[in-house]
Amino acid sequence: MKKITKSTYLDWYENMMFWRKFEDKLAQVYIQQKVRGFLHLYNGQEAILAGALHVMDHEKDKMITAYRNHVQPIGLGVDPKRVMAELYGKATGTSQGLGGSMHIFSPEHNFYGGHGIVGGQIPLGAGLAFSEKYFNRGGVVLTFLGDGAVRQGSLHETLNIAMTMKLPVVFCVENNGYAMGTSVKRASNQEDIWKLGLGYEMPCAPVDAMKPEKVAEALDEAIHRARSGDGPTFLDLKTYRYRGHSMSDAQKYRTKEEVEEYQKIDPINYVKDIILDKKYASEDDIKDIDKRVKEKVKECEKFADESDFPDKNVMYDVVYEQDDYPFIPHKL
Repeated sequence: MKKITKSTYLDWYENMMFWRKFEDKLAQVYIQQKVRGFLHLYNGQEAILAGALHVMDHEKDKMITAYRNHVQPIGLGVDPKRVMAELYGKATGTSQGLGGSMHIFSPEHNFYGGHGIVGGQIPLGAGLAFSEKYFNRGGVVLTFLGDGAVRQGSLHETLNIAMTMKLPVVFCVENNGYAMGTSVKRASNQEDIWKLGLGYEMPCAPVDAMKPEKVAEALDEAIHRARSGDGPTFLDLKTYRYRGHSMSDAQKYRTKEEVEEYQKIDPINYVKDIILDKKYASEDDIKDIDKRVKEKVKECEKFADESDFPDKNVMYDVVYEQDDYPFIPHKL
């Protein structure tokens, strides 16, 4: 694995803080109705992305996820101003404002969504991995899903074929404990989600996903296995989300005290403490980073506010009509 150094921790802190503040800003503008529809925020789960980005080959490897998908493309290099503009429904967004919150997409940065159907991205991730193997490109596909999505039958179909074909894919369950609002304990007889891989003799393990180093170590091993031709891995990344499933979630299924307990092991504060303890930076340096992050978020908001909405014709330009489509009867 690439060595974790002083610069790694400083990058992790600045990136995770930016992702957190970016999502906080989206929550604010959602209340102002500048962002419409559903909005699913990543607060608390940042260590997963930080660890993953550290060990990925950004030239080859791909990422696909569900609808909690704003900060992943940013981590992979997409301009955050364009991501915010997409949530605003503006023409300068990643999909000209037509995708919105749940459908950020950037194949040029190896990010393949952003999928609104629960578990819909699981077989697609395996399909991307099949393409990598078929064309001998050498890439590995990180397929992210929530703990709620493991109840989808397509997961088991995909695990079976991925293992049978030794596809270069890593299944990463972002297990925040509650799916949409039902705890893992209430939803399944098997609380240890990682054990689902055992039925397919797939390498699998639980991971402390509140610490980016632990995520990086587990994913590095899984990516190496996949790239070597030994097939997939199934990882149970144990994390926690501080906000509700979406902005419309009243969160009656958990107590404020529980959230506060998890905030004591916040991944951003964890990295910050390491930086200060090891004297990688001073308190003043941290304040400078926080100031940079705040200004960067302001730039994103300003860009989204000032961008134009797409022309109505754009909606029709992305829908095509095939004149000789064989299953529609033509008028006599």
